[in-house]
Amino acid sequence: MLHGQFQLPIWFDIAATFAFALTGGLAAMRRGYDIVGLFFLALATGVGGALIRDGVFIQQGPPPIVTDATYIEVVIAGALVALLLGERASRVQRLIAIIDAFGLGAYACFGVQKSLAAGLALPAAVLVGVINAAGGGLLRDVLVREEPLVFKPGQFYVLTALVGAVTFVFLGAWLDWSATRAAFASIALTFVFRALTITFNWRTAPAVSPLDPPRT
Repeated sequence: MLHGQFQLPIWFDIAATFAFALTGGLAAMRRGYDIVGLFFLALATGVGGALIRDGVFIQQGPPPIVTDATYIEVVIAGALVALLLGERASRVQRLIAIIDAFGLGAYACFGVQKSLAAGLALPAAVLVGVINAAGGGLLRDVLVREEPLVFKPGQFYVLTALVGAVTFVFLGAWLDWSATRAAFASIALTFVFRALTITFNWRTAPAVSPLDPPRT
C-alpha cells in the first residue's frame, strides 16, 4: 500500500486538460468537423482517460469531471482556442508537448493511486494508470475512425506512461516512499524519458514483419 496521498495540483490538472482538449480540437479541424464535432472530440481527448478510469474500472459514482463544471468549461475553452488558432497552432506545439510530457507521468501516478485506493490489484492499477495517461488519445483516434496511434510503431508514448506507473508503484509500494515523493520522482523520470524520446526520435518497432499481401 502507499503511504500518504499524492494530490494532483488543480492548476496542473486544468492546464493539462486544456492542452489535451486543444489537441483534440485541432484534430477535429484537420478532419473538417463542424463545431459540434470539434467540441466532442476536444472533450474525448481532454478527459477521456479519466472517464475510462472512473466509468469503466473504478465505478465509484459520478467522476469529478461531471460533478465539477470547471472541466467542461476548460474543454470548451480548448475547443474555442483551437478554432481561433487554426493553422497558427504550430506556434504553441512546443508548449503542448511540455505539458503533455508532464501530464503523462502525473496522470499515470494519479490513476495508479486512485485504483489502489479502490481495491484494484497491483497489475490492474498499473494498467489503469497507463490508460488514465493515454486514454484520451486512444478515444480520439477511435472516434475519427483511424487506427489508434498507440497501436502502431512510433515514438515511445504509452511506454513512457508505463515507465511512470511502474516507477510510482516501485518507489511507493515496494520502497515505502511517501506517495508524494514517489509521484514527483516518477513524473520527473517520465518527463526526461519523454523529452529524450522526442529529441532523439526513439521509436518502437513492429512486433513482427508485416505479412506480404496475397498474390492474385
